[in-house]
Amino acid sequence: MIVSINQPAYLPWGGYFDRIAKSDLHVVLNHVQFEKNSLVNRNRVLGKGGPAWLTVPVRTKGRFGELAIDTVEIDNSQRWVGKHLKTLQACYGKTCGFDLVYSDLEAVLKQEHRTLASLCAATTAKLMAALEVDVPMVYSREIGITTAKSQLVLDICRHVEATTYLSGPFGRDYLDLEAFAAAGIAVEFHSWAPEPYDQGGDGIFDPKVSVIDVLCRCGSAAGMAVFR
Repeated sequence: MIVSINQPAYLPWGGYFDRIAKSDLHVVLNHVQFEKNSLVNRNRVLGKGGPAWLTVPVRTKGRFGELAIDTVEIDNSQRWVGKHLKTLQACYGKTCGFDLVYSDLEAVLKQEHRTLASLCAATTAKLMAALEVDVPMVYSREIGITTAKSQLVLDICRHVEATTYLSGPFGRDYLDLEAFAAAGIAVEFHSWAPEPYDQGGDGIFDPKVSVIDVLCRCGSAAGMAVFR
């Protein structure tokens, strides 16, 4: 069984979903420490003026060092939902695939989720449906393993009976490959390089923007071809 593990993310890039699609099971790493200015609560989209950040405001003051991702609360006193929706409309309102994702995302964002984890789970589910990715997911908090770094990944893989761990490229920097081999778990490193498509800009292709970009600009059928 091929297993991938990743932290939850807000409107992540295509490579995030490609790794899930190439797995038999995906583990959402939601119990680890939240990192400020990471892609857990923000991502980029592309408009005529270039990239724009969509950032979910969160309540973190005085809590860093003991703030697990699944406990992070959204600061809904800030009017971020309207700003995000207006940005999406400005960037993609005239694209062929806008209707493929916008109405679903609008409905999710207007639910006023209390936690960042809840928001990420809901938006990721909508994007997976649009991408036709149907892979079961479990959450690390429910597994209850408390080790760290490479040992944490290995222990999760053992728990879910993985035969292969599909790591992100940065896993090369910290995974104890000998320990995985001793446990009988193969490690493969995932990479994703989509075919360039027209992003409506200066001709410089940027693959590391939200997957919303390819869905909106290419539409359903073309988007799937680029994604796969």
